[in-house]
Amino acid sequence: METSKSRWYGQLYVQVLIGIVIGAIFGYLVPDMGAKLQPFADGFIKLIKMLLAPIIFGTVVVGIAKMGSIKEVGRIGVKALIYFEILSTIALVIGLIVVNVMKPGVGMNINTTTLDPGAIGKYAQVAQEQGGTVDFFLNIIPSTFIDAFAKGSMLQVILLSVLMGVALVQMGETSKPLINIIDLFLQGLFKIVAMVMRLAPIGAGAGMAFTIGKYGIGTLWSLGHLLIALYATTLLFIIVVLGSVARWSGMPLMLFLRYFKDEILITLGTCSTEAVLPRMMVKLEKLGCKKSVVGMVLPTGYTFNADGTCIYLTMAAIFVAQATNTPLTLMDQAVLLGVMLLTSKGSAGVAGAGFVTLAATLTTIHTIPLVGLVLLLGIDRFLNEARAVTNLIGNGIGTIAIAKWDGSFDVATCEHEIAEMKAQKAARKALATQS
Repeated sequence: METSKSRWYGQLYVQVLIGIVIGAIFGYLVPDMGAKLQPFADGFIKLIKMLLAPIIFGTVVVGIAKMGSIKEVGRIGVKALIYFEILSTIALVIGLIVVNVMKPGVGMNINTTTLDPGAIGKYAQVAQEQGGTVDFFLNIIPSTFIDAFAKGSMLQVILLSVLMGVALVQMGETSKPLINIIDLFLQGLFKIVAMVMRLAPIGAGAGMAFTIGKYGIGTLWSLGHLLIALYATTLLFIIVVLGSVARWSGMPLMLFLRYFKDEILITLGTCSTEAVLPRMMVKLEKLGCKKSVVGMVLPTGYTFNADGTCIYLTMAAIFVAQATNTPLTLMDQAVLLGVMLLTSKGSAGVAGAGFVTLAATLTTIHTIPLVGLVLLLGIDRFLNEARAVTNLIGNGIGTIAIAKWDGSFDVATCEHEIAEMKAQKAARKALATQS
């Protein structure tokens, strides 16, 4: 007897896509009501976020403990940081080149005295509270063990996870009962994630209704040139740069996009990569990536490898300079690029973090008027969709690439998983034809 999942409408990506379309239509037709649906999207993201800290902790601890080698942990960490820095730099440079070629802000002639600085006051305050580079690294160390979980700080949880995993490795055979308990607890958490993900269509649809309802289609036209430039650049980066990395890794880009289509659509609707982190971890393991690599690389990449945010940072900063007729020399842009190599590492996977990071960058360099960010407020949610999806794809492909580089990627498992995906698709197609 066929289940609902065997039918096309039982697939999560179909339900999410329907939710996004209905949400967009509802937000357009009834904007006041659409703008009030944000709590549903926020509620879905909070349900996932409450599980992130223990899932990351459990995955990393179990992965490292089962490695049996501390050297392996260090090797993977170094390779991940090298990869993150290279890809982030490429993304920043590409964004800088494209914005200088397309010049989306030239001709707007915005007088900064006419802009309301109060509109970005809260973002500027958050940016200042983040502090400098030293504060960033000090904040990786939690005040207490429990504090990291209470705050849900990803980097703090990863630090504790690595320390605990290394400690269990040093304990040897005596640590096995504790490792088994943590592993069982982890399986229970993933069962909860599976239950929560049934609400994904509602969360994605509500997020889209809020975006269209609050900001309206009209905002797209007013700054359409910047939107087109950013979306074109992120598409170029995904196809050329990430596509090349994916081919080298043995997972062609189109196959990757098909395999993770559920997660991509959910991220598009909610503007949050954190909403799909648990599912990404499970699917990357099923795809052949070693558990320890996934546990260390993917969560860390959410902070250190935000490719979409990097593109956004350079393009948005230069756009503000162009729109406000702020002259920038080649040296000014080089300094901007250097600062962003650091500030881009402070972005997180939640919606709107890129805007705060941009505010922090402009607060640091002072060459571009901070008040110019007011121009981006109306379309930031639409810009965030592009950078969030790019971040997700970049971190997924990055995890596979680092696993391949480390020799921790099982090509046979990957081929088997892809073959199963194709077989299921063919079965659904045959069923639809019979119906």
